[in-house]
Amino acid sequence: MSSSRRHHLKSLMLSIAKDLLEEEEMEREQERSRYMAESCPPLSLPRTLQELQELCREIQHKIDTVDEERYDLELKVNKANKEIDDLKIKVQDLMGKFKKPVLRKVRMSADAMLKALLGSKHTVNLDLRANLKQVKKEVKEEDKELRDVGDWRKNIEDKSGMDGRKKMFEAEV
Repeated sequence: MSSSRRHHLKSLMLSIAKDLLEEEEMEREQERSRYMAESCPPLSLPRTLQELQELCREIQHKIDTVDEERYDLELKVNKANKEIDDLKIKVQDLMGKFKKPVLRKVRMSADAMLKALLGSKHTVNLDLRANLKQVKKEVKEEDKELRDVGDWRKNIEDKSGMDGRKKMFEAEV
């Protein structure tokens, strides 16, 4: 088939599809206007309180029926979606087990990986140690005292008994 003939057939198919879409849109619009005329009659505002209450009751009744229909349709759609999912799973099971493709190991630095993920615009440097603060360790006096205590058994023996209590009391004062 020549390219000009192919191009001509393609343009004919597109024009036919365009016409069909336009007709479908017009049908939808007519259906919508017919439904609105059928379902929503023109509103006539009542003049008395009792007529207004009756209108409110009618509107409330219509709202209830529409909510019931919506609920029923929602349940049907959910049920159909569940069935579709189940059938998809069955089809996949019948087709056979899904084999995972073997993945190749790629050696890439963290910088190159981030550059590949974020694009060439973002230049990321992962030298994390350069961003850390240098902290000097201060030796506290309490730590020195704990280290200088010496043998703990001597301290306990010295403080045991009434003499030890007396020594502790005198040391505190």
